[in-house]
Amino acid sequence: METLTPKKETVSAPAVTTISGSKAVLEAFLAEGVDTVFGYPGGAIMPIYDALYDYNEKLKHILVRHEQGAIHAAQGFARASGRTGVVFATSGPGATNLVTGLADAMIDSTPVVCITGQVFAHLLGTDAFQETDVINITTPVTKWNYQVTDATEIPHVLAKAFYIAKSGRPGPVLVDITKNAQLQLFEYSGYQKCTHIRSYRPKPIVRKEYVEEAAALINKAEKPFVIFGQGVILGKAEKEFKQFIEKSGIPAAWTIMGMSAIPTDHPLAVGMLGMHGNYGPNVLTNECDVLIAVGMRFDDRVTGRLDKYAKQAKVIHLDIDPSEIDKNVKVDVPVWGDCKETLPLLTRLVEQKVYPQWLQKFKEYQQKEEEKVIQEELNPTTEILTMGEVIKTLNELTRGNAVIVTDVGQHQMVACRYAKYNQSRSNITSGGLGTMGYALPAAIGASYGAPDRTIVAIIGDGGFQMTLQELGTIMQFKPDVKLLILNNNFLGMVRQWQQLFHEKRYSFVDIQSPDFVQVAKGFGIPGKSISKREDLVTALEELLNSKGTFLLEVMVGKENNVFPMVPQGRGVAEIVLSKEEI
Repeated sequence: METLTPKKETVSAPAVTTISGSKAVLEAFLAEGVDTVFGYPGGAIMPIYDALYDYNEKLKHILVRHEQGAIHAAQGFARASGRTGVVFATSGPGATNLVTGLADAMIDSTPVVCITGQVFAHLLGTDAFQETDVINITTPVTKWNYQVTDATEIPHVLAKAFYIAKSGRPGPVLVDITKNAQLQLFEYSGYQKCTHIRSYRPKPIVRKEYVEEAAALINKAEKPFVIFGQGVILGKAEKEFKQFIEKSGIPAAWTIMGMSAIPTDHPLAVGMLGMHGNYGPNVLTNECDVLIAVGMRFDDRVTGRLDKYAKQAKVIHLDIDPSEIDKNVKVDVPVWGDCKETLPLLTRLVEQKVYPQWLQKFKEYQQKEEEKVIQEELNPTTEILTMGEVIKTLNELTRGNAVIVTDVGQHQMVACRYAKYNQSRSNITSGGLGTMGYALPAAIGASYGAPDRTIVAIIGDGGFQMTLQELGTIMQFKPDVKLLILNNNFLGMVRQWQQLFHEKRYSFVDIQSPDFVQVAKGFGIPGKSISKREDLVTALEELLNSKGTFLLEVMVGKENNVFPMVPQGRGVAEIVLSKEEI
C-alpha cells in the first residue's frame, strides 16, 4: 500500500524592498487605515513631507496655520469618528506647540498619534537649531512617547504607537523621529499591526464576583442613581448602557464628556452633573442609596467637595482604568473592565424594575429649575438675547442631529445644558483641561471625521480670538463648518466669578474684539452679525443652510450668568439657582 506523504505548504517570505524611514511612516499610516493627517511642515520633518508628495492620492493632508490647530483638529476628528487622529509637526517650536493639545487629549482620553521631526541624531543634546527635548517635555502629557534614531525601528514603533493610542483607555502618543532616520534607507519587509505588548495590559481582567456584588447592591436599592461619562462612548457601549438602564429602571445623569451617549430626551435621562449641571442630579447625588458610576472619573467639577459627596451611598464604579478606582471617591464595589463587556454581565443579573417615586423627585427638582432658571434663559422677557435662547432655536432647527463643538466658557456651559442630541459622538468639547481656542480647529477636524453630519462650532468671543488663524485652513481646504460666535464682549466665565466672588472687581475681562464678520470675509468666508430677537431664526437658518462654512455672530447679554452653579468649596447638594443664594 502506497503511503501518502502530506504536501508541505510553501510559505513565501515577505517581499523585501528598500525604502526610506519617511516612506515607512506613510506606509504605516496606510496599513492602519489613516486617510487624513493634520500638520505643518518644517526643517526637521521635511523628509517626511517630501515623501508625502507621492502619497497625495492616498493620504489627505490638511495644512493648519499653527501646530496647536493641528492637534485640536486631530482631537475633533477622533471624537467625531471614533478613529485615531494623526498629526505632523517639526522639531523645536513645532513640537512644543503641540503640548497644550497633548495635555487636552490626555485628560480627555482622546486617541491621537503625533509624529514630530527631530534634529540629526549626532546633534542631540548640543542645543542645535530648533532642538528641544520633546520626549521629556511631553512625557507627563502622553500615554506613551518614543524617540526613533534608526529607521529600522519605525514600522514596529508606529505599530506600537497606534495600538497604545487606541486600546484600553485611549490617549495621545508621540513619536519623535530624527532627521537621519527619516532619510535612512533600510530593508523593509512590510508592516504588521501590534496586538499585544508584554508589559502593557489595556484591559483589566473582569472579576465576575464584583459584578455579582454590584448586582446584589442594585437589586436591594430603593433609590439607585447612575452617573455616566465618556467611557460609555469610548467603549462603544451605548447600546449596552441603554439596555442596562432600561432593564434596571434607574435614572441616569451624564458628565459633560458623557453627553450624547444616550439621547438627551430618553425617559430615564435626568440631566447633566457638575458645577453648572442640572439641579436634581446634583442634589439627589447626596440622597441616593446606591451610586453606579460608569466610565467616569469623579472629576472635581462633578463632585464638588469630596468630604460632602455621596457619603450616604454605596458606590459601584465601572471603569477600564484601575487607577481611577478609589482615586477620588472611595468605592464599595469596583467593576474593572471595558464597560462594553461588564455592562451586559451586570444587566443579566439585575432585576427588571421601575422607580416611579424616585424618578418623580428628579422631575420635581427639574420643575423648580425650570421656574427659577430655565424659563428666563430660554424665553427671556428682556429685549437682550440670551445664549440659552440661541441654543434652543438651534435645537429646533437641527432637531438634535448636529455635531456641536464647543469652546470653553459660559457659552460651553449653556450649550451643554440646553443642546439636544439624538446620537452618540455629537458633543465635542474640551472637558478636563478647559482649553480656550479648542473649538474652531476641533470643528475642522470633526468635519473630516464625520463628513455626512452638520458640524456647528459654538464659540465665545474670547476663545475665538485664540485660534482664529485657522480660518486660513478653512479658506484653503473648504470644510463645511458652521461657526456660531456668542459674543458678550467679556471673558464671560471669569467675569461671572469676579462678579459673584470678587465684589464685581472686573479685572481685565472686558475684551475688545475685531469685526468678526469682516475678519471672516478676509478669509473668503461669508458671515453676518445680529443682535435682535426677530432676526435669530432667519440668521440661524442661513447659517445651517449655507453651502460651506458660514460665520454667524450673535450679540448676547454682557452680564448674564450661568445658573445653577455649585460654588467652589461647596458640596454638590449646595448648588444654587441664583446669585442671591450664594
